[in-house]
Amino acid sequence: MWEHSFRDPRQERRLFRSRAIILGLVIFLLLCGLAWRMAYLQITLHEKYRDLSENNRMQLRPVSPNRGLIYDRNGVLLAENIPSYSLTLTPERAQDQQHTLTFLNELIGFSEREWEQIETRLSQRRRPFEPIVLKHRLSEEEIASIMVNRNFMPGIDVEAQLVRHYPHGEDFAHVLGYVGRINQQEQNQLDLDPEAKRRYSATRFIGKTGAEKRYEDILHGEVGYEKVETNARGRVIRVIERQDPAPGEDITLHLDIRLQQLARKEMQGMRGGLVAIDIETGGILSLYSNPSFDPNLFVTGISHADYAALRDNLDLPLFDRTTRGQYPPASTLKPFVGLAFLESGSTSWSETITDHGWYQLPNDERIYRDWKRTGHGLVNMERAMVESCDTYFYEMAVRAGIDNISPFLAQFGFGRNMTLDIPNALPGLLPDRDWKRGRHGNFWFAGDTVNLGIGQGYMLVTPLQLATATAVLGNRGKWQIPRLIYAQGEQPVEVAHGDIADIQLKAPRDWDRMTTAMEKVITDLRGTAHRLHQRRTYSIAAKTGTAQVVGIKQDEEYDSEALKERLRDHALFIAYAPADNPKIAVAVVIENGESAARTAGPVAQSIIYEYLGGAEG
Repeated sequence: MWEHSFRDPRQERRLFRSRAIILGLVIFLLLCGLAWRMAYLQITLHEKYRDLSENNRMQLRPVSPNRGLIYDRNGVLLAENIPSYSLTLTPERAQDQQHTLTFLNELIGFSEREWEQIETRLSQRRRPFEPIVLKHRLSEEEIASIMVNRNFMPGIDVEAQLVRHYPHGEDFAHVLGYVGRINQQEQNQLDLDPEAKRRYSATRFIGKTGAEKRYEDILHGEVGYEKVETNARGRVIRVIERQDPAPGEDITLHLDIRLQQLARKEMQGMRGGLVAIDIETGGILSLYSNPSFDPNLFVTGISHADYAALRDNLDLPLFDRTTRGQYPPASTLKPFVGLAFLESGSTSWSETITDHGWYQLPNDERIYRDWKRTGHGLVNMERAMVESCDTYFYEMAVRAGIDNISPFLAQFGFGRNMTLDIPNALPGLLPDRDWKRGRHGNFWFAGDTVNLGIGQGYMLVTPLQLATATAVLGNRGKWQIPRLIYAQGEQPVEVAHGDIADIQLKAPRDWDRMTTAMEKVITDLRGTAHRLHQRRTYSIAAKTGTAQVVGIKQDEEYDSEALKERLRDHALFIAYAPADNPKIAVAVVIENGESAARTAGPVAQSIIYEYLGGAEG
């Protein structure tokens, strides 16, 4: 009774009604806001979200072109593309990246090296939604395990692609080079050029060394595109449009697989380089550095253990001795300086001097010894060439002077890289007065000229330079630019002579007389390479050379047995054949080979006979 007397039903109804009205207004306002927002999103921002939705469902993906193939002059395939399956991860589509990687490791197992590569690739800058390769060359079992569990690993895919392969492995490692994964530095360079960035938008590999690098633009091809429809997990449902990529062009090189494989066989167990050049065209027939390596190891990423084994090998298999090795030319320089003496008028073919086994400059106590301690007696130019008489070249070099010798040698390409398509070849060293003043801050002395006369002292050459000069010598001074490229696609590549001047001698007959003298290096009983005469099939014009590795005191004799093997003299040999109508020029350098007639000479002779015999056949 007491509670009832204090309640006011009308007041309660008014209070309820007011609250209901306020709540209704709030709900109405919220519905209006929601309607406005929906209208704003559906009408005002319709275009924007339609594009976003379309892009989420439709993607434009670049398609990698097939890399061009490389052939030798006989049509033998030197670099090909073989199918391979790779495991990839797209981080933007992975829900839990670490969990996915752990699960994959349990499925197929990653080696320590592969884990390192994965961490490196994940840390590198890349394009959005660009897949990262986790593992190359999957086995059938690995592919099956991944595909069965694919639904549990968003962002994981198995991609089929073509991977570079070198079927002849070590035979062409240095000259062909290899392709490898684009590293961060290379990617930064590509990103600076919009056109290059576009061309490599679908490519993970690029030419690293050799012909692969030099002809990258030709071999790479043009990227294609395809418009694909994807599901919520990013899997491709169907391809809507496609613009096929343009494959890279095939190239044919002057290289001859017969000579390259023979060079490897002949130089087995030796350290050195061999270069053979087609005299008529300038085509490089063989460019072989021994020991070599397997370039296939580098294509998809070499392991630390394999790389360390190559890097720490005392024989330096990664070092290209044909283009980067610089050696004193020793007596192989004598045909060239001999012509320089004749051109300068310092001597003639008929002039003779008496060689007592030594030479001495006026007012100088130093004695310059001949390799033959008792001397050669009465010698002229031809006999000095045949027997490699040092004393003769000491005296004639001093007569001619550095100002006549150095410019003449430069005409043969010494001191420069004269090739068309081997840009990283070292230029060697052709010294003169200005060079010594700039390098050593000193004058050029007569003793420097004495040493240059026999190819010692400051002068350095690469086997490639030596072969180039020999080809010019065999071609009677006519230049053909040395080059690897023979054809691009089906079209032979024409090479302009450029501004390189042919060598014109005052007495053109000197070319033939020098060839005769060099031919007698093998045929004459006193020739320094006479031991090669017993295998003689074709006439060969040649010159031997022995370059010192360590200095020998003035009154000491060279003792091979007392020196460690790597401190013994280098053996050099140059030759062109047939002597009367040269087709091929060869230069061989055998490190610590000592006698060129026993080491470098037989290698060059085998190469020449193989080439000429094959040409005739």
